[in-house]
Amino acid sequence: MADRPSGAGQGDNRPKLSLHVPEPKFRPGDTVDFSHLQIPEVGTAPRPDETCDPKEMHELAFGLVRVLGDDNKAYGPWDPKLDPDTLRKMLGHMAMTRAFDERMFRGQRQGKTSFYMKCTGEEATSVSASMALAGDDMVFPSYRQQGILIQRGYPMIEMINQIYSNKGDKLKGRQLPIMYSSREHSFFTISGNLATQTPQAVGWAMASAMKGDSRIAATWVGEGSTAEGDFHSACTFATVYNAPVILNVINNQWAISSFSGFAGAERTTFAARALGYGLAGLRVDGNDALACYAAERWAANRARANAGPTLIEFFTYRAEGHSTSDDPTGYRSAQERAEWPLGDPVTRLKDHLIALGEWDEERQEKMDLEAAEHVKKTTKEAEANGILGHGLHHPFRTMFEDVFEELPWHLREQAEQAIRERETKFPEGLPNGGKGA
Repeated sequence: MADRPSGAGQGDNRPKLSLHVPEPKFRPGDTVDFSHLQIPEVGTAPRPDETCDPKEMHELAFGLVRVLGDDNKAYGPWDPKLDPDTLRKMLGHMAMTRAFDERMFRGQRQGKTSFYMKCTGEEATSVSASMALAGDDMVFPSYRQQGILIQRGYPMIEMINQIYSNKGDKLKGRQLPIMYSSREHSFFTISGNLATQTPQAVGWAMASAMKGDSRIAATWVGEGSTAEGDFHSACTFATVYNAPVILNVINNQWAISSFSGFAGAERTTFAARALGYGLAGLRVDGNDALACYAAERWAANRARANAGPTLIEFFTYRAEGHSTSDDPTGYRSAQERAEWPLGDPVTRLKDHLIALGEWDEERQEKMDLEAAEHVKKTTKEAEANGILGHGLHHPFRTMFEDVFEELPWHLREQAEQAIRERETKFPEGLPNGGKGA
């Protein structure tokens, strides 16, 4: 109980206080009705100048930037007017990301890896958004942005080796599956600690500005992680120092088992957080690939013009479980995915290309098949390097390496002792053909 002075509150007529606990509108078995969501008309959101004062963007933090209409055509000032080849490339990256997710999910269920996280329904927030950036802009992702690596051409076999933590894993099994890292692709190491990437992105962007570089930074974070202190520190530093950074908030409605209301969604939008910091704020249809691209490009141009950082809320929906360790049927209605009013990002982009006369269902089926076959072939190559639990991994001694330039004496002694003990335990060699020291 809260402390109170002796005798206070006794015998008065003041009402009793009550605590509000957020509760989702739908639970398992409930009929789903998303009519409470305010979805503005396509093409009605104004597109301000990229160097405008954040005060001019107040309504954009509460509305929804949309480009693709129900007739699958593009409308309004946010239409990026991408050529058909770029749209097909975007669709191809999204299809490949979805095929990759399906195969890796299956691999986890087969015991080939311990863990995986799909991004089904959120592909546009990573693929389309990253296509709006320069290839050497530094990205600080969360754990559902595998589409960025696929879009940037990172070798898929390296992704699978990391997921399997096998002998081909460049990170030597030191990261949880799906926590990739690639300096060559300007892809900062994913961390399992929520929101740590946000101040890191801001700091990197500040350093880029201090050096007079031309590269900006972008970071992705789930809406639940905006409740972390790191996120608010990032917003403060970004606005105070005018850092050339984009803060992408993926509002997919759910954390692992709690809905977005626990992070504040009942009270206001996540884009509205920008207003209190003096940041430019945009709220975007995260299932509209053209809107995602346009918003990210707007924010990137703003950052390059030294006009300041931008916070973008991508309003989307997590169609699958939080991870392979999660069962969403235990906390949300199974109807939600089908009833989500903003549809599926891959289907919407495909239908847009068809409406333009630049695509058809037959070519889509071929694309999906080729993507699935490519992932299958690459998976087989990676599995030759090892899968979970069969001993094909990096030599045991590597656990002592890569921290110090020269190994200190006490770690040398520990390494030697550990290797002797393993040789004593397995005098005829490690089981399952595993490597020794």
